[in-house]
Amino acid sequence: MARPDDEEGAVLAPGHPLAKGYLPVPRGAPAGEESVAPPNGPRAGCLQLNGVPRDGPAAAALGALGGPQTSLAPEEETQARLLPAGPGEETPGAEGAPLPRTALSARRFVVLLIFSLYSLVNAFQWIQYSIISNVFEGFYGVSLLHIDWLSMVYMLFYVPLIFPATWLLDTRGLRLTALLGSGLNCLGAWIKCGSVQQHLFWVTMLGQCLCSVAQVFILGLPSRIASVWFGPKEVSTACATAVLGNQLGTAVGFLLPPVLVPNTQNNTNLLACNISTMFYGTSAVATLLFILTAIAFKEKPQYPPSQSRAALQDSPPAEYSYKTSIRNLFRNIPFILLLISYGIMTGAFYSVSTLLNQMILHYYEGEEVNAGRIGLTLVVAGMVGSVLCGLWLDYTKTYNFFMTGYLPLGFEFAVEITYPESEGTSSGLLNASAQIFGILFTLAQGKLTSDYDPRVGNIFLCVWMLIGIILTALIKSDLRRHNINIGITNIDIKAVPVDSPTDQEPKTVMLSKQSESAI
Repeated sequence: MARPDDEEGAVLAPGHPLAKGYLPVPRGAPAGEESVAPPNGPRAGCLQLNGVPRDGPAAAALGALGGPQTSLAPEEETQARLLPAGPGEETPGAEGAPLPRTALSARRFVVLLIFSLYSLVNAFQWIQYSIISNVFEGFYGVSLLHIDWLSMVYMLFYVPLIFPATWLLDTRGLRLTALLGSGLNCLGAWIKCGSVQQHLFWVTMLGQCLCSVAQVFILGLPSRIASVWFGPKEVSTACATAVLGNQLGTAVGFLLPPVLVPNTQNNTNLLACNISTMFYGTSAVATLLFILTAIAFKEKPQYPPSQSRAALQDSPPAEYSYKTSIRNLFRNIPFILLLISYGIMTGAFYSVSTLLNQMILHYYEGEEVNAGRIGLTLVVAGMVGSVLCGLWLDYTKTYNFFMTGYLPLGFEFAVEITYPESEGTSSGLLNASAQIFGILFTLAQGKLTSDYDPRVGNIFLCVWMLIGIILTALIKSDLRRHNINIGITNIDIKAVPVDSPTDQEPKTVMLSKQSESAI
């Protein structure tokens, strides 16, 4: 069983797939009668660790183990067939060397909380202009399109920067990427504090551009953090929680700016003071979170949290090719369908969020506060859906059956159908698709809203969302990561990027092709 983690107090995950170094026992075999490898060698497709087949002669060590048979769920039944060598003992690998184990670290909750909070601040800065666009339009003396670009710049910068950002995540690790995201978010917030004069619109745009770059190092991290730090029965919930921080930031961005910066354009000094209060408050929080990130954000736990993560961490990093990974993703038809449908659904949300103030004020002049409350209701409903989706997916893995909470659902579904490709790369491409559709939808819906009325723009989005739903229904659910976690290997595990520049010597792990019936 897993040792305590001296650094972090790691504990064996309850109900977690058992660690590498446990041997398969044929289902229903009586105690003391477990079979060993057939005379002609291991069965085709058996998992090999450090060159030792799991069903080889070492399986005879399980002969002394037995116990009452209980009725289990299908996933638990598969896991129950992987039994440890004994209480307090380790299953030897090649030449008696102990094999790696899986365990959960208590630090995972700290990492998740810090990430969620600085992601919240970044999302708040994205929407803080758009929800009171008429106020900033009057203060800076620019057009509404200029104010819209303060939001769309988040989408614009993401697309060209996502490839170097995911390369950095894959080759330099999680901690450096997190520090860049949090640090640039903090720097952008402070630059905006110097823009509270009517002729300094370019300064506020510069600060917003830095926050936009920070977003590139933030949006792709939820699925990577969930995979690196959380076990298979909590990975979807963890990813949903990480995305929840970003959604909560959008909700706060809808709620607070209309309250902190009321429309007092007849009193420019008061308006400037209110804007300054909002900017300085944001900067203070962003600075605190950057310090916490630098102190508490670790690269990875001492032990991998799941069987799938253990296999990836032990793969030879020298064989990893970023270009090959990208090519593999674009050859994956289910991923391509998900890429388009995710872009449509999330891009529609970005468009509505950016133009919400203009749509509400078209019918109800002077209702900036209520426009923010409507946006808050929109996001909170999505947040509830995200959490419920995460909890449901951890126990059912029915990814195709939900549209609510599409953000975390899309990330986790992409990881499942593209495993063992990098989570950061698949998430980054999904976000890039969302940003492209978001820009196109915002420009098109804004034009339709100004030339006709908001109803025409909303009908335009509804047609595209229907297309997204149809594409989602066509995606084939091939849950590769889930199959590894429950002991079914129907793919080749290929080399993946290192988790940290300080990783120890990699151990060789071979998973050869097999069908489910071979387990």
